[in-house]
Amino acid sequence: MWEYSEKVLDHFYNPRNYGELPNPTVVGEVGSIICGDALKLMLKIENGIIEDARFQTFGCGSAIASSSILTEMIKGKTIEEAEKITNKDIVKELGGLPQEKMHCSVMGMEALQEALKNYRGKREPISEIEKIICECFQVSERKIRDVIRENHLTTVEEITHYTKAGGGCGRCIPELEKILKEELAKRSPKDEKKMTTLQKILLIKDTIDREVRPALQRDGGDLELIDVDGNKVIVSLRGFCINCPSAKLTLKNFVEKKLHEFVSPYLEVIEERK
Repeated sequence: MWEYSEKVLDHFYNPRNYGELPNPTVVGEVGSIICGDALKLMLKIENGIIEDARFQTFGCGSAIASSSILTEMIKGKTIEEAEKITNKDIVKELGGLPQEKMHCSVMGMEALQEALKNYRGKREPISEIEKIICECFQVSERKIRDVIRENHLTTVEEITHYTKAGGGCGRCIPELEKILKEELAKRSPKDEKKMTTLQKILLIKDTIDREVRPALQRDGGDLELIDVDGNKVIVSLRGFCINCPSAKLTLKNFVEKKLHEFVSPYLEVIEERK
């Protein structure tokens, strides 16, 4: 079972601004019922200010919660302010989402972007319509690349969590791997926000304490940060994690991913040698 924050549950059980908006200024629609998720975002805009926002969605609880909180986030904002909202802002406002449900926050961001493009009269030329990579969920190459860059993704599994691409028949996975490899090759340590060594260590420690240890502790385990040597993060497992047969997978697929997401995609987690 996935764990949801109290805010996600609140917006699921008590969605704000749900339903039709009479005479909306503009509408943004994304997704497809056939593909499993769809969102219609309706906005009333006056003098460049979003005066009202309503939504209708076909999707899971995370889709409802993401859409609900998005309408609260944008009401009263200028067009320019709303254009800066990303899926990461939606997730942060919700107090987090399970990795497998991150695509719901992306759908909310896309619906907002589509509505604002319509408001500004920006329609994509037919020649610029993107190639569809995932036929099962109709995910375009541009969306995949944008989500990889915006969220600093490093694995195909993460791409699936954020876009659903690759979550159907799986035939597009080789293409996803190719796109990911190309995007990772474009990254450079020089592009990262400059941090002092102390700032980097403190951010690593904060991420471990906030994002990693609580999850491990729920299962009787724990983890301690031992040292940081360049991009190598040396840790020591504690509690039930010590003898867990999945310990190495936990370090790579959970701990390292969290550090990639919140600190840097170049970090490598290494277990302290006994």
